[in-house]
Amino acid sequence: MSNVGRQIHTLPLNATLRSFVVCAALVWLVTGCEDRKSGSVQIAPASGSGPTSAPVPDQWLGAWNGPEGTFVQLTGGNGKYEVTVHNLDGPRTFQGQAVGDRVEFERNGVKESLRATNGAETGMKWLSEKSNCLTVRPGEGYCRD
Repeated sequence: MSNVGRQIHTLPLNATLRSFVVCAALVWLVTGCEDRKSGSVQIAPASGSGPTSAPVPDQWLGAWNGPEGTFVQLTGGNGKYEVTVHNLDGPRTFQGQAVGDRVEFERNGVKESLRATNGAETGMKWLSEKSNCLTVRPGEGYCRD
C-alpha cells in the first residue's frame, strides 16, 4: 500500500513540474517574439548597396507592351538603364537610373519615373485587366501578358 501512496504523491508533483516547465517555456517564447517585434528591423534598400543585391528594376529588363504598338524597353542593369520609349512618334532612348523601386529618367526636360503597377493603375482602359505593368504617369503604361 505504501507504493500506491507514493505513486499518488509523485503524480501531482510531476504534473506540477511539467506545468511549470510548459508555462516557463511559453513565457520565454512570447517574450522572445515580442522583443523581435518591438526591436528595429533594418531592411536593405530596394536599390541595394551590397554587391549581392540587385536593384528592383533589374527584374524589369526587356520589352513591355502598350496599346497600338507602343512599348517601353529597359536594358542595362545594376542601377543604370537605357529606357527606350516607342510611342506613335517613334522610338526615343533616355538614360535612367534606379532610385529605390523606380527608374528615373529625363524626357523633354521633365523628370519622369518608371514604376511597377497593375493595369488599372496605368489609367489606360486597354491595359486595365493586366496585372504586371510599368507606368510612367496616368495614361502612359506598358504591361507584360
